[in-house]
Amino acid sequence: MLTHLNIHNYVLIKTLDIDWQSGFTVITGETGAGKSILLGAIGLLMGQRADTRSILPGAAKCTIEGSFTLKSNGLKDFFQENDLDYEEGECIIRRELTATGKSRSFINDTPATLGTLKQLSTLLIDIHSQHQNLLLGQEDFQLSAVDTVAQNEATRAKYSAIYHAYKSTQRQLEEERRRIAAARTEEDYLAFQLQQIEELGLKEGEDEALVTEQKTLSHAEEIQSSLYQGTQLLSGDENESSIVDGVKALSNILADVSHIYPSAHDYAERVESVLIELRDIESDLSNMAENVESNPQRLDEVNQRLDRIYTLEQKHGLKSSDELRTLEQELRQKLEVIAHGEERLEALEQLLAQQEREARAMASTLTKERQQAAHRMEKDIKESLNMLEMPDAQFQIQIETAGTLSAQGLDMVTFLMSSNSGMPLRAISETASGGEIARVMLALKALMSSHAAMPTIIFDEIDTGVSGHVADSMARLMQQMSHSEGQQVIAITHLPQIAARGDNHFLVYKQTEAEQTVSHIRPLHHEERVTELAHMLSGSNLTQAAINNAKQLLKK
Repeated sequence: MLTHLNIHNYVLIKTLDIDWQSGFTVITGETGAGKSILLGAIGLLMGQRADTRSILPGAAKCTIEGSFTLKSNGLKDFFQENDLDYEEGECIIRRELTATGKSRSFINDTPATLGTLKQLSTLLIDIHSQHQNLLLGQEDFQLSAVDTVAQNEATRAKYSAIYHAYKSTQRQLEEERRRIAAARTEEDYLAFQLQQIEELGLKEGEDEALVTEQKTLSHAEEIQSSLYQGTQLLSGDENESSIVDGVKALSNILADVSHIYPSAHDYAERVESVLIELRDIESDLSNMAENVESNPQRLDEVNQRLDRIYTLEQKHGLKSSDELRTLEQELRQKLEVIAHGEERLEALEQLLAQQEREARAMASTLTKERQQAAHRMEKDIKESLNMLEMPDAQFQIQIETAGTLSAQGLDMVTFLMSSNSGMPLRAISETASGGEIARVMLALKALMSSHAAMPTIIFDEIDTGVSGHVADSMARLMQQMSHSEGQQVIAITHLPQIAARGDNHFLVYKQTEAEQTVSHIRPLHHEERVTELAHMLSGSNLTQAAINNAKQLLKK
């Protein structure tokens, strides 16, 4: 529960340092005194966004800090999962906002994101404003209320996992159908393209090899002549000495002199190696010259082959025969997708059907749990409405089964109500007045909070539209929540019947200090409560009758 609240420089609050007690606490004050500001500060601790307009004029920054007691063992897991310091039994949340717009959040002095604050706040505190009464007519809220009472988190988690897998398979199936349909429209063209490339029978690097062969065939006579000339230079003829003869003579000279001049030995060996290399070159050039021949027929075949390859390369915007071979593989794969598409579709359809059966089975389990919870809720809310001066009210939860799976299952929940005897049950949004909706919402919140084990619940003028005995009944129910369920219940109210029931009473008021209006909040002792209740009964003119009435309210 909330044990301490410290506020500095927030809107009209300059400094507030207040301890909160367990039980039923009421907060009263004139309209505009700052009650909504107090809630706004608590809202910041719950992760709501703020801007620089929230800072008290003239201040450099505002700070809000709240201390909470922790009783739920499950909260320790939350702190560990979010890498937060955990202190047994206590949690401190702090928000800071500077005039420059910088905002910082801390949980037990560890920096935290607003998302983390929001998650934690749902486990610590619930603020219910009068505007939230409108939620009562919304299907999502009604379903959520039933789930809270059913305490079916484990079943909903299992269903959610199955449902998301089902939706994922459904998306895959739809995408596969689109892909196959698109591929089929161009199947003939793909097959034609593949046939053209396959007919070529391309080999790796073929175009480069053909270009080289083309150059050789185109210049065969020139190449052959050059090779013969090189052979002649190396080997010579009968009338001229050759390069080989000259090197051979040099080798002999150096070999002879090395017997008397050892330094020439290494050079003799090197020249001998050159001689061997030259003889090899001579042999190779001679063979190459013999192998090079003019072949107009082969040249024509090469030219035609290259022309076919270049034509397909240009057609597909490619630059080599290897890229054509890659395209060939891609076309083959696309056609294979089409050929085996029906098999994949059938497999996905079978998987989808299986997942749908599993999802519907789990949804059916959810339905049974919700129906059981709905029966309990109808009984408990009827008892609460009887306590809230609606003895003839009938309340029923209608659960209908939809044909299509949704993220919540198959159930459509509708709250039905009849306020008077003999009147048919109708959707609560169509039949209940503002005051009746407020009472039903209070009864529902009391039921939900008891099952959700919410440590602190704040009601912000939930009593709007009621008065007299009804207001007193609502106060008794809130008092009962705080006593029997062990919750900390805080109610902001304008009704003396509710204010008188509080175990603790705080007054919010405004004062002008140094030409600046600021809001304050302070606890009231018994005599001050009498005066405050009397003002709430009679207005600014305090009468003895109002004082006596206030005393009677407190005594009761």
